Amino acid sequence: MIVRRRWLALIFFILPCVGIAEVYDLPPAGDDVVGAITVIQARADDTLIEIARRHGLGYEDIVRANPHVDTWLPGEGTEVVLPTRYVLPPGERRGLILNLPEYRLYYFPEPKANGQATVMTFPISIGRMDWETPLGLTSVISKVSNPAWYPPASVRAEHAADGDPLPRIVPPGPNNPLGKYAMRLGLPGYLIHGTNRPAGVGMRVTHGCIRLFPEDIEFLFGQISVNTPVRIINEPIKIGWNGDELVVEVHQPLELTPLPASELAAAMPASEDSEAVAESIPPAPVVRDQLTALTEQFVAATNMRPGELYWEVAEQLLERADGVPALAGRRIKDAATSAASEKVPSSL
Repeated sequence: MIVRRRWLALIFFILPCVGIAEVYDLPPAGDDVVGAITVIQARADDTLIEIARRHGLGYEDIVRANPHVDTWLPGEGTEVVLPTRYVLPPGERRGLILNLPEYRLYYFPEPKANGQATVMTFPISIGRMDWETPLGLTSVISKVSNPAWYPPASVRAEHAADGDPLPRIVPPGPNNPLGKYAMRLGLPGYLIHGTNRPAGVGMRVTHGCIRLFPEDIEFLFGQISVNTPVRIINEPIKIGWNGDELVVEVHQPLELTPLPASELAAAMPASEDSEAVAESIPPAPVVRDQLTALTEQFVAATNMRPGELYWEVAEQLLERADGVPALAGRRIKDAATSAASEKVPSSL
């Protein structure tokens, strides 16, 4: 697998806070892992938030991967882990996939004729518990540059109660929380947009919309067309193959509600079979038991390729839930069925 980094903007060298788009060649069919974990040394004036943004990561990404590093003053020479290795989300690799517990968006552009299929990935902010981002299938239905913000009555009431009243219309400009670009989804009232507060990217802080770094939304805005499919999922545990290795990636679970089936048809492009779409979204419980979710992912991963899971390692990853993928199993060659194992590989 080849890892390629492409600059979003040449001004990266001038403005160290501006990040880059990570562009990965899709692995061969049956493989699911892209990227690599790296370690850098912090500079004297760095914060973890600035380091995260420079490397295409968000707040939760960098903080959970570095639990013993001071968020606001890591200190010159401090080693910082960059969790830039990813198990791709399950399901069809098409359009946009947003995995909310991961605080991450995956974009699978249409490959050009005779071209290599790629995936790009970006950190996102999601809806907080009282304004959660819904799960389900939808699409991009419109795109707007320099959008005005029309805060709903509920948001205006919240701000008024906090002594910070909002106007009915917030015009484009530095005080507009949508930033310079917005893409409206088929889910009424929900957008993928930029922000005037980039430090919050990678947190659960929005009123349900999806928020990206300004440089990331600017790039995606120019790439994504209307009717691009969008799948919003809740998968805190991902298991995928990297050659003959089973790789497990675990994030903190979130309480999330699936989109009601009655709203799925309205959220999807007209060409979609709404009944089939509704049936394709299983009714997700509020929070699945983590061991159950792990077992489900393991069964799915080994459905066509027999493998064994190192349960001791997998349980450690469940407890850690830091989003850093790790080897936790291997392929069983010439085996009729998959198996689970208590043994731990010597490389761990």
